[in-house]
Formats: sequence, structure tokens, C-alpha cells
Amino acid sequence: MRLLVVEDEHKIANSIKKGLEQETYSVDVSYDGSDGYDLASTEEYDAIVLDLMLPGMNGLEICQKLREQKIHTPILMLTAKSELEDKISGLNNGADDYLTKPFAFEELLARIRALLRRPSATLQTILKFQDLTLDTTNFDVIRNKTKIVLSKKEFSLLEYLMRNPGKVLTKENLANHVWDYDSDILPNTIEQYVGYLRNKIDKPFPNKKPLINTVRGFGYKLGTDN
Repeated sequence: MRLLVVEDEHKIANSIKKGLEQETYSVDVSYDGSDGYDLASTEEYDAIVLDLMLPGMNGLEICQKLREQKIHTPILMLTAKSELEDKISGLNNGADDYLTKPFAFEELLARIRALLRRPSATLQTILKFQDLTLDTTNFDVIRNKTKIVLSKKEFSLLEYLMRNPGKVLTKENLANHVWDYDSDILPNTIEQYVGYLRNKIDKPFPNKKPLINTVRGFGYKLGTDN
């Protein structure tokens, strides 16, 4: 899952990024409202953590402009203010939730997870496809009762595939949702990581049908047409 954090306090922004990346999210950070808006309006994100007071363009303006453009990415608004009027203003301008500084990272994480569950019932913490299970809370992956150890990026890639079973995902789809904006993605990076996953998810189970399949000329998908 790919997230955007727009926060002008570098220490807070970098701390949020580090914590979320440890939870296997891919995270982009912007320290400026105008730059944050540009990213939010041109890149694909699963959720946005947005500070209220920002240089260039404040959080309310960003929310309003995104919603006017029919961009409905879930937004968690951060602010040092706690007055009721600020909360109401944020929600009225398109924010989905509100968190007052200072806050515990665990609460931030819980609110992000709650936002990610809203768009679709498939955004759950335990994902299952045939005999494969992925637990996004404990980071466990099990196939045919066998535990599989994945790197963080492999886990993120498998999670995105499992949230879109049977759907053909292009390399661009995968890059946009699994890697952050500043990642140095080479032409064969996606292929390499799909290969790593196959070596752990499919090859150890020769008597099982492969779960990760190539759709030539288009991309990859979890599952087959049969």
C-alpha cells in the first residue's frame, strides 16, 4: 500500500515515514503544501496523511481542490489545533478523519488502517487466496500450512496482488502502489521481485498450480482463468 505524508515539520514527517515503512507501507513525503498537492493530484496513493498548517498551500485548500477534482483518496488530517471549529472545517473540506498533535504513532497507524478498510470490504487484515494466507498485522505468510519468510518489499508486493485477485496488474500499477516516488526502479525491477515471490510462493509447491501468473503483454495477476 502506498501512502503520502504531507508535513512541514521534517522531524515529524520523517518519523512517520520510518514508522510506516516498518509496517511495510511504501511512503512518499512532502514538506510543502504546493508540492504535496502536486503529488496527491498526479500520483496514485491509497491514503494521505495531511498536516493542516503548511507553507504554499494549507491542508484545507489541498483537501478541497482534490475533492473538486473527484480524487477520493482517504485523507487523515493532522493539526496542532484541537478546537471543534477546525475539526468541522477539515471534515467539511473533504478530510475523512482528524488527529490532533501530539499523538502516539500507534493511534496514527490504527486510524490509517481504518481508512484503508473503508473503500472496500476486501481491505482486511487477513487475506486469503486458495491455500495462501497473508496476515498484515503479524506479517505472516502461509501456504499449504507452510510458513513463508518474505522481505518487506516482497510482502508489500504480495499484499497488493492479494488485494486484487484475478485482476491483471501492469508494471505501472505495481510500481505506483508498492514502490515510493523516489525509488530507483529499473526496467526489470518489477520482474525481479515477481521472480523472488514465485521462488517462495510457487516453486516450493510443485504439486500445486502456480498462483502468480504472467499475462503476456499486459502484466501479472494472482490466479488463473481456470
